[in-house]
Amino acid sequence: MFSLYQILGSFIGVIAIILALLRFREGKMTIGMLSLWILIWVAVIYISLNPGSTNFLAVATGIGRGLDLVLILGLIGCYYLIFKIYTMIENMEKEITTLVREFALQKESIKEKSNDKFKEN
Repeated sequence: MFSLYQILGSFIGVIAIILALLRFREGKMTIGMLSLWILIWVAVIYISLNPGSTNFLAVATGIGRGLDLVLILGLIGCYYLIFKIYTMIENMEKEITTLVREFALQKESIKEKSNDKFKEN
């Protein structure tokens, strides 16, 4: 008999895989990212259906329980994703600043050329 968390974990994992496949199909995700997310969600489904499977890894890493290992790895993964998103935002801010400066210079250049033509007439 399956418990509620096993059913929910499996259901959420299947839905997430379907959503990842749809995003890939729409061209919003690369094949590498699709593979990574499918691997993660298959692991979630596997751990949901076989919660005892994490005990071996927990003992091997010196962590008391399998659930603790899963939570620690999830927290580390979240921190990594936050860091990656932060660096992406910083890079986008720099690119936007550069583009705005170039646009302003081009606009000023066009303005000066039109003023020169107006003075000639």
